[in-house]
Amino acid sequence: MRRITDKFSVFELLAISLMAALGIAVKPVVSSLAKIITGPLAIPSGVIAGGIYMMFLILACGLTNKRPTGALTAAVQALIVMLTGIGSQGIMSFVTYILPGAAVDLVMLPFSLRDKARPKAPACFCAGIAANVTGSFLVSSVLFDIPLVPLLLSLAAAALSGGLGGLLAYFILKQIYKTGLLNN
Repeated sequence: MRRITDKFSVFELLAISLMAALGIAVKPVVSSLAKIITGPLAIPSGVIAGGIYMMFLILACGLTNKRPTGALTAAVQALIVMLTGIGSQGIMSFVTYILPGAAVDLVMLPFSLRDKARPKAPACFCAGIAANVTGSFLVSSVLFDIPLVPLLLSLAAAALSGGLGGLLAYFILKQIYKTGLLNN
């Protein structure tokens, strides 16, 4: 059986690793700022902050334009969290990280981010929603056991935040594509 990483170049594997590390690095800062908004609403801060750190999964997909980049990037993130002990979810980190990455891959299946004929902004927007809603649902329902009404509020906020994070990823990728660095 061929290994998943065999289909990626060294540059692409470095891009995946960098996006995974950046996603983990910004998570505590963005989550702390999001607690200001989510604290009074009794919803997890990751619901709002997730749009920013899920953005790195989409960036990785855009930089490599290969499947399963989202899940691979998320798996690297889960490994970083587990090995460094930064996360509070324990072994569940593999589920709560990898499934949002898989959701990005699933949404990106019909799209090629580098193909000029297909819409890129809608793909990134929908991928951000899918990733953040998946992650928020897993954390909110499985780990925190949030009641239905706050859960629905959390998922609505996660969709908005994820979509905006996806659009931010699109605009970053658009600027990267303009440089021509990815054409080689």
